[in-house]
Amino acid sequence: MNFDKTISELLNVDGALAAAVVDYSSGMLLAGGGSSNVDLEIAAAGNTEVMRAKMKTMGMLGLNDIIDDILITLGEQYHLLRPLQKHDGLFLYHVLDKSKSNLALARRSLREAEKHLV
Repeated sequence: MNFDKTISELLNVDGALAAAVVDYSSGMLLAGGGSSNVDLEIAAAGNTEVMRAKMKTMGMLGLNDIIDDILITLGEQYHLLRPLQKHDGLFLYHVLDKSKSNLALARRSLREAEKHLV
């Protein structure tokens, strides 16, 4: 899989600050980049907990569905997490500047980036 190309695509989105591919079974950062002050190693580990908690909650609720994405809205940033449907245990993580990004386009870019992962 070409994670570097995926990271590059995500960093080309308006307002993008950082992007990563994360293994949420281990919390390990597989690829990442960006110019933000986000420590991607820490973010990967922390967001792994968010992903695991949501998966566990869906299981406890008996929801037989998939997560398209998880949005965390901060004062100045959006943090998007998208589990990869074709690559079990992995998710895309995207950090965007709220004032410079379009949330709908950013979510679409995550879907497109997932399609390009081979």
